Amino acid sequence: MTSRSSTGARPLIGITTGTEIGGAWTENSLPHEKDYTWRDYSAGVAAAGGLPVLLPCVAGGSAEPDGGDAALVAETIARLDGLILTGGRDVDPRHYGEPPHARLGAIDPARDALELAAVAAARARRLPILGICRGIQVLAVAFGGSLVQDLGSEVAGAIRHEQRLDKRRPSHEVSVEPGSRLAAILGRSGALRVNSYHHQAVRRVPDGFRVSATAPDGVIEAMEAVDPRYGFVVGVQWHPEGLWRGDDASRRLFRALVAEAAADAAAEAAGRSVPTLLSKQEGLP
Repeated sequence: MTSRSSTGARPLIGITTGTEIGGAWTENSLPHEKDYTWRDYSAGVAAAGGLPVLLPCVAGGSAEPDGGDAALVAETIARLDGLILTGGRDVDPRHYGEPPHARLGAIDPARDALELAAVAAARARRLPILGICRGIQVLAVAFGGSLVQDLGSEVAGAIRHEQRLDKRRPSHEVSVEPGSRLAAILGRSGALRVNSYHHQAVRRVPDGFRVSATAPDGVIEAMEAVDPRYGFVVGVQWHPEGLWRGDDASRRLFRALVAEAAADAAAEAAGRSVPTLLSKQEGLP
């Protein structure tokens, strides 16, 4: 029995969170952990016609940072129609078999546990996924790729990828690949202005994926699944949640995820397999 949204309802889009210790209670008692993310993600989903829900780090916590309850995550994912992996701290390089680089930033074991379990569960259900900034990196790791741990020291001639501007302003261009799913979503290929807050990036694209955008220095800025078994899986290295209010390309990313989730949920509710909205509009696999 499925628990996904019924036909006509707003699709339920899960939004991952990170952990932080802080708040008023920490002044007078033991540290208190909180799950958090930025409201721009929820607002972007709602504006695109989805119903946003925040996913707490129930897969792991300070008492069990390397394990956690993946079954609980899978049960949560089973009730969703789509998934957004949000921006945040560095992914622990042990998850892609590398030692930590000298310039590795802060990691969040509970969040790693949540998101890797969430991707595994979403992959098993062919749930639509949009990865944003850290999110594209989590997708790469979860599907068998790897990361550049520090662009400034590992990429010759790297441009500034950690902008000093407000997130609502773009800072550099990326080049969107013609014929990609991303180009179909955005309604354009070639140059696109984006914002940028990262010092890591995808190094090795997983099997079954393709690069769909790059920065002028060659850094991978977007990738997407091309293996039809994966369905809609798209990752971007920039932050559309910071731009969507004034940027059509960013709005299109949220709308594409919500439309795909709605189409898949309707098909599942009807008990049949139908082409996705994007496939029917753009002739994509």
